[in-house]
Amino acid sequence: MIYRETGQFKASYQNDQALFPIDQDRYVIYAVLVIVFAIVPAFFLTEYRLNAIILPFLIYSMAALGLNILTGYCGQLSLGTGGFMAVGAFSMYKMMVAFPEIGVIPLVILSGLITAAVGVLFGLPSLRIKGFYLAVATLAAQFFLVWMFNKVGWFYNYSASGMITSPPMTLFGVEVTGPSANMYAQYFLVAGLVAVFALFAKNIARGRIGRNWMAIRDMDIAAELIGVRPLVAKLSAFAVSSFYVGMAGALYFGVWLGSAEATEAFDINQSFLVLFMIIIGGLGSVLGSFLGAAFLVGLPILLKNILVDGLGTETALATHIEFIIVGILIIGFLIVEPHGLARLWRIAKEKLRLWPFPY
Repeated sequence: MIYRETGQFKASYQNDQALFPIDQDRYVIYAVLVIVFAIVPAFFLTEYRLNAIILPFLIYSMAALGLNILTGYCGQLSLGTGGFMAVGAFSMYKMMVAFPEIGVIPLVILSGLITAAVGVLFGLPSLRIKGFYLAVATLAAQFFLVWMFNKVGWFYNYSASGMITSPPMTLFGVEVTGPSANMYAQYFLVAGLVAVFALFAKNIARGRIGRNWMAIRDMDIAAELIGVRPLVAKLSAFAVSSFYVGMAGALYFGVWLGSAEATEAFDINQSFLVLFMIIIGGLGSVLGSFLGAAFLVGLPILLKNILVDGLGTETALATHIEFIIVGILIIGFLIVEPHGLARLWRIAKEKLRLWPFPY
């Protein structure tokens, strides 16, 4: 009965409607925050781990959160995540060059807001089409946005190579972008933004807006009959989703990569990668976004260490084996547990509620 909430009485509506009303949930969140902001930077953080594991995990978690809001909570299938990440990245670049005095955090948020506006524009077809046809429409947005950023010289300041490079910027006097960026500053910047906006996503998903999204997802006609406005619900989902994806793109370019080229960094593979993350992690789950990102960021590194370093497999062959294993696992999850890793955590919590009794 480790997870029993029996005896945890609520004396007010505020306590009853708390973000984490069960004590055990709060303790887990507190432990995670201590690990993220104290233990990891003190004992685990190195240059290699930051750039190979931690930053991609955090940034892809942010992107997966955005796509999960649109696809998992609102039921609107999107294949344009890579294009919207490009909007955030190029918005970040243009503002970093034009307004360096604003600061990194406001620029990341502004990049998300610009991406939200673009997402609403491309979300307008969702008012008339859905399912496979909406996926094709967002796929068209993916190709159009990447083509635009690759062909219109204004977006990359007419650079001969077509690449954008992050200029040095500071946060509280410490460099967080550029070749001389401090790894601790980069870590705390990205981890802090992801933590804050993950809590925001958790809160908005359980509120009125989130309930409207889930009503549209489950049955849009019935939702309209009970008073949910499809126009507001769908466009707000596109806006919030694109906001998260845009911030992920801004951090992806500005903090992690430092330089990017639209065709290489934001191609269709990015869209499918983030989609696979929410499928494996769990649709309609904030936790699932993190679990899926951890799985698809960590698994290739683990397999590469086993195949190349442990078994001596050639690098090219090891890459093909990674693709095969990831594909098999995605198919397996769709068949065995379509609700993803988050569902396994929910099952574990139910078991803990009954332990040590068998039923």
